[in-house]
Amino acid sequence: MKKRDLIQAVALHTDVDNKTAGKLVEGTIDVILATVAKGEIVNISGFAKFAKIKRPARMARNPATGEQIKVKAKTVAKITALKGFKDIALGAAPAPKLNTKRSAPAPTKAAPKKTAKKAAPKKAAPKKTAKKAAPRKAAKKRR
Repeated sequence: MKKRDLIQAVALHTDVDNKTAGKLVEGTIDVILATVAKGEIVNISGFAKFAKIKRPARMARNPATGEQIKVKAKTVAKITALKGFKDIALGAAPAPKLNTKRSAPAPTKAAPKKTAKKAAPKKAAPKKTAKKAAPRKAAKKRR
């Protein structure tokens, strides 16, 4: 599922338009990124934990030669799936039900029905045909 698909699914599930759902998804991602960039941990209960981890410098061993090498200190991003997410992903718990159909607005009784006028038939546009390219002549090989 790509971000566009996620936005459409959120819009259907929450019964809002795609533009609003897009703003909500983008806003959520922006808040998580900004908070983690500051060094704080974002813990979405039952889903995932996002953190910025500082790893100290250490001595490691090159597996090919066995030589000792020094690894520099670095900062890494870490995302940990929490128990609720793992249970659903692995089938231990049932997945939540999603609303897949947009609910139609309830008709109002106060507004009278309007009769639609039939539009005049439109003239069909002439079809454009694509020209095929002429076949290439085989080049003669010189020996």
